[in-house]
Parts: sequence; C-alpha cells; structure tokens
Amino acid sequence: MVVDDHPMWRDAVARDLTESGFDVVATAGDGEQAVRRAKAAAPDVLVLDLNLPAKPGVQVCKELVGANPALRVLVLSASGEHADVLEAVKSGATGYLLKSASTEELIDAVRRTAVGDPVFTPGLAGLVLGEYRRLASEPVPAAGADEPKAPQLTDRETEVLRLVAKGLSYKQIAERLVISHRTVQNHVQNTLGKLQLHNRVELVRYAIERGLDDE
Repeated sequence: MVVDDHPMWRDAVARDLTESGFDVVATAGDGEQAVRRAKAAAPDVLVLDLNLPAKPGVQVCKELVGANPALRVLVLSASGEHADVLEAVKSGATGYLLKSASTEELIDAVRRTAVGDPVFTPGLAGLVLGEYRRLASEPVPAAGADEPKAPQLTDRETEVLRLVAKGLSYKQIAERLVISHRTVQNHVQNTLGKLQLHNRVELVRYAIERGLDDE
C-alpha cells in the first residue's frame, strides 16, 4: 500500500511497484484515509510519507503497527532530519528511505522491508543504532518485588536475538546458523511474543540494553 498526499508521486510509486511485480492493494492521500484503507486492505508492506494532511505519518504508523505488529512500514520521505527519522522508527517503521532514492533503490528497499530487514538511506542506520545505544545506556528503574521474571528464551532464540542486535538481516542470520529464512522469522516472532514486544525495532533495543550486541 502506498500513502502520499501528492497524487503524481503516489501514482508513480504505485506504478513502479506494480511493474516490478508487487501487488499494490491500496493507496491513500491523507492520514485518516490511510488508516481506514490499510485496515480494510491489510497490506504486508506500507510505503508511507510522513507529511500527511488529517493525521501525520508517524501517528498512522503507530496506529497501524499497534493494530497489526506483522505490518512492515517503509517511510519514504523528503526529510532527512534526524528527529523525523528517529520519530518514525520509534513509531514502528521498519525502514526509512529518502525520496531522492532511485526507483531501483526503492524496489530493493520494499523487497527487503517485506522480509523484515531494516532498510535505511546510507548514513541513517548509524544514527538509529546510536540512538538505541543512548537509550539503552539510560538507567532502568529497579524492578519491584512483585514484578514477573523476565521470560526465558531458548538458546537458539537468544542466538538469533544476538545476531539481530548486531544488525544482520534475516537472510544473513539464516546463512550464519545454517537454517532457513522461515525458521529465523519464526524464532523472531516467538521471541517478540515472549518479550511482549511489537517489532524488530523494539527487539534491537531490548538486545542492546542487555549487551547482546557486544557478545
């Protein structure tokens, strides 16, 4: 699904995706429309602009990912401002691409987003990882005596989580552990469920907070 308030740009992106073999199930021109149509069309991937009338893109992302954690959101924005990038990722976006990207880069980004890989315009990935490290270094409130214990992950789930935290794609993890791409996805989904997290973004922060990216 493609969401952008500029009809010519929206139509061009939808056309490029269709010609590359994707099934564009819906388009929308404002935030309210995007939420309604996405809930009805249930896309696997949402290509989303941030600057939308009626409801901002980050709010659209937050609502839709909250309702369907399996949804992958690729932000396609003219803004490379760090605050916009971080806000989008925190709202649940899987990746962030600038509109200056070529058609080939967009197609590749959508393909990678569809399988859960984080995709960022060069230079932005380091920014996001740096922010996670900053957040992870902040003191965490002490757990109360009546709080439940942290869920137990299997050795394989922990191994996959460690590689996710290091920034490896699902394909790279599958090759490293000599298992299928689907098995990696299943381990990630199981881990998300156990930890009560919503997406890979939150998973990376969880792993970094526990130092798994340094092991």
